[in-house]
Amino acid sequence: MRLFTIVLWSLMAVPALADEAQNSKTAYDFTLPALDGGGLALADFAGQPILLVNTASQCGFTGQYEGLQALWSYYRDKGLVVLGVPSNDFGGQEPGQADDIKAFCEVNFNIDFPMSDKLVVRGDQAHPLYQWLLAELGDKARPKWNFYKYLIDADGRAVSYYSSMTKPDSRKLRRAIEDVLAAAQPSLN
Repeated sequence: MRLFTIVLWSLMAVPALADEAQNSKTAYDFTLPALDGGGLALADFAGQPILLVNTASQCGFTGQYEGLQALWSYYRDKGLVVLGVPSNDFGGQEPGQADDIKAFCEVNFNIDFPMSDKLVVRGDQAHPLYQWLLAELGDKARPKWNFYKYLIDADGRAVSYYSSMTKPDSRKLRRAIEDVLAAAQPSLN
């Protein structure tokens, strides 16, 4: 009977430990395929806040690239990383391949912030980073269209999310960025 109790307890504890391991991950545990080839290890940005944005080249919100580049230009020396994640999940609005996406971003918006290759960001096939974001921030954080924004603090924890309607130059987003940068200052110095 004692052996049965130990085995039963062990079987019940395994899922709890798996959940705990999932919850203990940070954004820095993930690697994305880079737009220009190779990998884009978020661990390379450890200690820096990240604004992660799923993007598309043929969307009504595509003009937000300009604001994202402006955020990157203004805040990068203060420690913020803007990270673009092209996705074709919403309306097929990112049909191009990596070279097409890169050329579009450089020619039209002078984008020089890091970008991943095209990824799935929703549903069962979503990249594990996006699955982690959902686990951390809740189901309401599920990206509902292109240019959803996720703010990750300097410890790699998901802080908040912003819909496509939140422009990169919005006061709300800038205030949140400044808050995570202020909190990160000891680690950035």
